[in-house]
This record gives sequence, structure tokens and C-alpha cells, in this order.
Amino acid sequence: MRKTTIFSIMLLFAAFGVFAQTDGPMPMKPEMTEIWDPEVPVIKPGATPLDAPSDAIVLFDGVDIGREWTNGNGGEPGWTVEDGCVTVVKGQGGIKTKRVFEDFQLHIEWRSPSEVVGTSQGRGNSGVFLQERYEVQVLDNYDNRTYRNGQAGSVYKQHAPLVNACKAPGEWQTYDIIYTAPRFNDNGTYFTPPTVTVLHNGVLVQNNVKMRGPTEYIGIPEYSVKKHGPGSISLQDHGNPVSFRNIWIREL
Repeated sequence: MRKTTIFSIMLLFAAFGVFAQTDGPMPMKPEMTEIWDPEVPVIKPGATPLDAPSDAIVLFDGVDIGREWTNGNGGEPGWTVEDGCVTVVKGQGGIKTKRVFEDFQLHIEWRSPSEVVGTSQGRGNSGVFLQERYEVQVLDNYDNRTYRNGQAGSVYKQHAPLVNACKAPGEWQTYDIIYTAPRFNDNGTYFTPPTVTVLHNGVLVQNNVKMRGPTEYIGIPEYSVKKHGPGSISLQDHGNPVSFRNIWIREL
């Protein structure tokens, strides 16, 4: 009797094992996780990483600044265009794009004056404002110390750059900026804050950082958060003759 019981139990476990094996998920095949459609769009990349790809909007081609840009009042920009670049004219105010954007990849090249004048924030100062609110600082920080969250490559007064990648005065420098616009709650607060990644001369200096609010020279960014939609790219007149060229953008 005892042997029969043990044998019956063994048969039961064997049957359960067979059932468990056949009742499991279907064996996977490689093609079951291969997604073919819709096909990824094809674009033509630039000849170099500095050149605009085929799906980019060229915001400044080195010739006509008035085609894509206005001054702060919607009129003609008051900056000078010469030798393929546009240069800040002190007192004329900043310039901004006629088009407005949300999420994007922005390429822009800038140059501080070769003649060094001033120190700290008074030397080669300008800024790239994303949606006219969030500033990536432009500053000559080659052998020129200033507060860490206000130097070149910083998200001004919010995030210091990971490293100082500045070239010498008079040399062209590049910013490649990947920006995700904020989304808002019904009460006007951030549902998701704006985020930005910045490469300065090909070096990562901001790694998908979250902004606390709009850029403020004095005060707390969080207190200035207001719901907004798409906005322009704007370049700052800080009184220094900083030059810009080869500006293009890809909407994401």
C-alpha cells in the first residue's frame, strides 16, 4: 500500500511538470520583437557636424539676419552683419526669431572679441535664451573667473557647467543645445519642467538638467513660473560685441 501511494505521488508530480511546461508562454522568435513600420524618416546629414542637416531650419545663413530675426519690438534687428556673422551692437537690444519653438535641437556658433576688455561678467557677455525665458550663458571664460553658475555653458544662475570648455578670445566656439519645453498643470505650475542638454565645443557641459524656472538675475526662479506656449530663440545684448554665425534648428 505504501509503495503504491509513493508511486502515485510521483506520477502526479510528473504530470504536473508536463502541464507546467505546456501551459507557459509561447517560445519567442526574433521576428516577434522586430518593428518595421512606420519606417524611420530619412534625412541627409550635414557634411560635418557643424553643417545643417536636410531637416533643419537655417536661422542665419551669414547674409540676411532680417529674414528670420527681429528686434525686441518686432522691427529690423540693429546688429551688424559682416564677414558671415552678426555682431551685437551695444544699446540696440537683443534679437529674437520670428518663428516660435517648443522642443528642438539648436546649433549656434559664437565668438567673444579678440581684444580682451573687462573681467568676470563684463567680458564677452551675451546669452542664448530658449523660448525667450531660459538662458544658456555666453561669456568669455578663458582665464577669466566668475561665479560658477554664471560662466559660459551655465544655465544662468541655476546650473554650473560640468567643465569649462572655453576657447581663447577671438576663436569661434559652438553650442549644441537639445531642449525639451515644459508641460504645465492647469494651475500654471510645471507638470514636467524644461530640460536642456548642452555641448560646448563638442564637450558635454549640461546633461539633461531640469530648470527650476525662468532665468532671473535677481530672485528665485520658482517664483516666476507661468504657463506659456512656444517661444522664440533670443540672443542678448549685454553691451559686449559678441558675434554669432551658422545658426540652425531642428524641431523635435
